[in-house]
Amino acid sequence: MLLIYGANGYTGRLVVEECVRRGIRPILAGRQRAVLEPLALAYGLDVRVAALTAAHSAGPRPTPHGTLPASPSAELLAILEGITVVLHCAGPFVHTSAIMVQACLAAGAHYLDITGEISVFEACRQQDLAARQRGTVVLPGVGFDVVPTDCLAMRLAEALPGGSLLELAFAGGGGVSRGTLKTMLLNGSGGAIRREGTIVPVPTAWRTRTIPFHDRPRTAVTIPWGDVSTAQWSTRIPTIHTYIALPTAARIGMRLQSVAQPLLHLPGLRRFLERQIDRRVAGPDAVARSRATMQLWGRVTHPDGRGIEGTAVTPEGYRFTALAAVESARRLLSTPPAPGYHTPATAFGSHFLESLPECRVTLGPISRG
Repeated sequence: MLLIYGANGYTGRLVVEECVRRGIRPILAGRQRAVLEPLALAYGLDVRVAALTAAHSAGPRPTPHGTLPASPSAELLAILEGITVVLHCAGPFVHTSAIMVQACLAAGAHYLDITGEISVFEACRQQDLAARQRGTVVLPGVGFDVVPTDCLAMRLAEALPGGSLLELAFAGGGGVSRGTLKTMLLNGSGGAIRREGTIVPVPTAWRTRTIPFHDRPRTAVTIPWGDVSTAQWSTRIPTIHTYIALPTAARIGMRLQSVAQPLLHLPGLRRFLERQIDRRVAGPDAVARSRATMQLWGRVTHPDGRGIEGTAVTPEGYRFTALAAVESARRLLSTPPAPGYHTPATAFGSHFLESLPECRVTLGPISRG
C-alpha cells in the first residue's frame, strides 16, 4: 500500500493524478482533513490525517551515525499502519523529512521523497545502517531533483571509471511552485560544492561557465543542487560542481540575494514573504507543463585529462517529478532494491531515466568548446 503525505500540495496533486492514471490507488495523508477530502472524493481515495510531530516525552537521540530527532508521535505512526511505501511530498523537506524518515523506520515502511536539499540528502544518508537493520529503503530525491542528473552522472562514471571531477547542469522549465520558491528563497544559505570528498560552502553563483546543452549552449552558474550530496554516493567521484543556466538578470539577482540573505532570517520578513508567495505564485499550469522540457548536461574528467560528457532531455520538471516519483513508488511496492540508503541510480540503475516517458540520454566525447 502506498501513502502520499502532502498530497494536497502542488506537486502532491500531480503525483496523485499520475497514480490514478496508472491504476495505483494511494492513501492520501497530511495535516488537515478539510484540504485532503476534496481531492480524495474526486478519485475515490482514502484519507489519513496526522501532523509531523514527535512524541512529547522523547528528545533527540544521539547515535554513532548522527543525532536522530525525537521519536514519532503515536498519531503519526498510526497513519503508517499497513503501509509499504511512503511518498513524502510535504516540504520544505529540511523541516519535515527527518521525523517522517524516523516514522518509516519505526513502521518498517520504505521512504521516498521529492527533495532537492543537500542537508536532507545528507541526513537521509546517515540512516543507511538503521534502514538496513530495519529492512527498509530510504530513497530521497525521486523527482526532478535528482533523478535525471543522478542517472546521467552514473552513466558517465560507468563510461569513464576513475573520474576525479563531475560537473552537472540543467536548464529549462515552465515556472516554480510555492513550495519550491519558499525553499529557494527562505532556506538558502549560499552555494556548495564537493571538493575531494567533502561538501564545502562557496559564495552564491561561485563560478560561471558556458554549458553545451543538447539544444544550444547557455551561460550557467553554480548552485547547491542536490547532486553535490547524492552523486558522490552514486559515482564515488570526489569533486562535484552543479550548475543552473540563467539569463543575465537572474544571475545578478542571485548575487544580490546572497547579500540580503541575513535579512530573510527575520521572522516578520519571512512571514511577509511567505504570504506574498502564497498569494501570487501558483506554479506552472497544465499547458506549460505539457510544452516545456528540461535540458541536462554532465561531464566526467579523469585525472589523466580524458573526459566524457553527455546530455539528457526530459519533460518539464514538475511533470517529470510526478512520472518519476510514481514509477519509483511502483518499483518499491513490487521489487524493492536492497535495504539501506539509496539514490535513484543506485536503487534502479543508471538507465532508469531512459525508462521514463519522453526522456533521452546521449553520451559522447568531451567537447572542446
